[in-house]
Amino acid sequence: MGGFVWKGFLVAAAAAVLVSVAPLFLTMSSTETEIFGVKIVRNPPQSKLTQLGVSSWRTWEGGPSKFPWTFTATETMYFLEGKVKVECDGHEGEFEIGAGDLVVFPKGMKVTWDITEAVKKHFSLDVTDK
Repeated sequence: MGGFVWKGFLVAAAAAVLVSVAPLFLTMSSTETEIFGVKIVRNPPQSKLTQLGVSSWRTWEGGPSKFPWTFTATETMYFLEGKVKVECDGHEGEFEIGAGDLVVFPKGMKVTWDITEAVKKHFSLDVTDK
């Protein structure tokens, strides 16, 4: 009888752990970070992309290349394909963005883009930037 109670306890404890950890797994599919002032949402939910109207934004494509760029307006972009290594002026190191990422670069930011895999992205410029 004692063995039955012990097994029941283990099953109940395991169920409690699964229930308490489940929200962590549900939220891990979409992560938001900020690097050097650049906001990155990896794998945003489709509802977020629909809310922003991403599919109606303009599209830009570029092959492997490396070039400097200054954002003259806040730019929000969603990567459909590719990978880019980004170096931000005034900061050490680089970070990578690419397919499945929703990214916001602030107005005035100076970067170097190193496109390592051909990119296709939707983008929107904040025309209210003054």
